[in-house]
Amino acid sequence: MEPPVRLASTGTIIHGVTVGEVLGVSTLAEARLIAGRSGLDRIVQRLNVMEVPDILAWVKPHELLLTTGYPLRNTPQSLDRLVADLDERGLAALAIKLGRYVDELPDEMIAQADRLGFPLILLPNNVGFDDILNQVLTDILNRQAAVLVRAEEAHRALVQVVLAGGGLGEVTAEVAGLLDVAVAAIDGAGRTLAAAGPPEHVAALRQLAGTAGRAGDFTSVPIVAGGHHHGRIVAHNPSGAIPDSDVGILERAATVAALVITRQDAVNAVESKYRADFLRDVLTGRAGTGERVANRSRAFGWDLERPVTVLVAELDPEGDERTAQDRLVTSWTAAVRRHDQRGAVAGFSHEVVAVVDASADSAKVARDAASAFADAIGSGTFSTGTSRTCPGADSLPEAYGQALKAARVGRQLHGPGAVAHFDQLGVYRLLSLVNDTAELHAFVRETLGPLAADDDTENADLRRTLQVLLETNLNVAETARRLHFHYNTLRYRIGKLERLLGNFTDDPHLRLNLTLALHVLRMRGI
Repeated sequence: MEPPVRLASTGTIIHGVTVGEVLGVSTLAEARLIAGRSGLDRIVQRLNVMEVPDILAWVKPHELLLTTGYPLRNTPQSLDRLVADLDERGLAALAIKLGRYVDELPDEMIAQADRLGFPLILLPNNVGFDDILNQVLTDILNRQAAVLVRAEEAHRALVQVVLAGGGLGEVTAEVAGLLDVAVAAIDGAGRTLAAAGPPEHVAALRQLAGTAGRAGDFTSVPIVAGGHHHGRIVAHNPSGAIPDSDVGILERAATVAALVITRQDAVNAVESKYRADFLRDVLTGRAGTGERVANRSRAFGWDLERPVTVLVAELDPEGDERTAQDRLVTSWTAAVRRHDQRGAVAGFSHEVVAVVDASADSAKVARDAASAFADAIGSGTFSTGTSRTCPGADSLPEAYGQALKAARVGRQLHGPGAVAHFDQLGVYRLLSLVNDTAELHAFVRETLGPLAADDDTENADLRRTLQVLLETNLNVAETARRLHFHYNTLRYRIGKLERLLGNFTDDPHLRLNLTLALHVLRMRGI
C-alpha cells in the first residue's frame, strides 16, 4: 500500500536557499550533481535524513533529503518511482552516499530525475550528515533572519511615512526605493492613484491594470480594508521576477496603503458633510450674508458669485438606494469637475445638487454623469432637473426650487432617467407652482367626475379617448385612427363622454378645464 502524503506546514521557515546555493557550501565542495540540473532553483527550507523504509509518510515540501541508500538496498528496481513520489510531495532534492548500501543509481532513476527536473546529488563519503545539516540550516536561518529584518525595517519606514502624514505617493516612492522597482497604487477601476520609479517602467505597469497575482516580472497584491477591496499595489522589475521576500514587503505596503486610503476616506467623508451642509444652507437661504457665502464658497473652491445654473439629480425609485446614492455623488462630482472646476456639487439624503457656470452645457453635464453612473452601477437611473440662469447666490434658493420641480415633473411626464429644464415644462410649470395640491385634486374631481378615478377600467378607457380627442382638437377621424376605433364607435363614445362631462365639443372653456384636469392627473404624485 502506498504511504499517504503527510501535509505538514513549513512552520516558521518561509524563506530558504536554492539547491544550487546549497551545492556551493563548503561541506559540499566535492558533491556532484548527477541528474535534474533544471531543478537547481528549487527552494530548500529544511533537511531530513532517510534511513527508514516508510520515509514517504514523513517527508515535507521543500526538504533536502539525505540518505546512505540503506532503505533502497533491496529495491533498486523501484528507484525511478521513488523520484516521482518525492517530486510529487514537493521535495527540493535527494542527496545520496554511494558505496555502502547502493553501489550505483539505475539509469531509469537518473532519467526520471532529468525528466522531472528533480536534482540528484552524489555526496562525498568523507562528509558527515551532521556537518551538512549544521551548515545548510545555518545558511537557511541566516537568510530567514535577514529577510525578516529587512521586512521589519521596511514596515517601520512605511509606518513612519503614514505617521508623517504621507499619502499613496509617498508610500509608492518608499517601496520603489526599498525594492529598486517601479511601483504603482491602482484603484478598483484600474486607474493609477500614485506611482514611483523610472517613467518607462511605470508606464509598463499599466499593462497589469486588469490582472492580479504574479506574472513574469510583474507582481500585484490587493489593498483590502474593512472587508472592502480598494485596489492593488503593483510592482514591475524589468530585470526579472520579484523574489518572495520582496513580495512580503509589497504585502506590508498594501496594508499601509489600506490605512492611507481609509484615513483619506474618513477625511473626505467629513469634508463632504461640511460641503453638503453649507450648500444646503445656501439653497435654503440660511447661509448668512452674501459676503459670508462668498468667503466660504471660495474656501471650498466654489464660485457662487457669477451667473450659474442649478441642477438637481434624484434617484428613480429602484435598486439599492444607499449604494446608488454614493455612486450618484461620485458620478456627478466627476462630471462637474470636467465641465466647471469652480462648480459646487454635494449629495443630500436622496439627491445630488450641482451649481455650475451658466455658460456650461448643463444637458451634457447630466449626460456625462448618467454615463458614469451606469458604468458604475450597471442598472438604475436618475432624473435631472435644471433651473433658469441664476444671477448670484441670493437667487440660489429660488433656482434650487425650480430644478427640483423640473426633476420631479420631468420624471412624471417622461419616466425614469428624464432630463428636464424648468422653462420647458410649459403648463406643467404653472401647475407645479400651485402649492395647494388638495385644491388641484378637487378641481380634477369636479371637472372629470367619475373619469378621475382609476378603479373602473371603462372610465379609464373613456379618459384616454377624451385625452386624444383634445390633443387632436376634436378631429374625429384622426382620433379614431390613433385609437384604432371605427368611426361610429368613436361617435358613440363622444356621446357618452358628453353625457358624463357636459357639451365639451361646443364649449371651449369646458375643453380648457378638461385639458387642465388631465394635465394635473398626469402630474399625480408631484
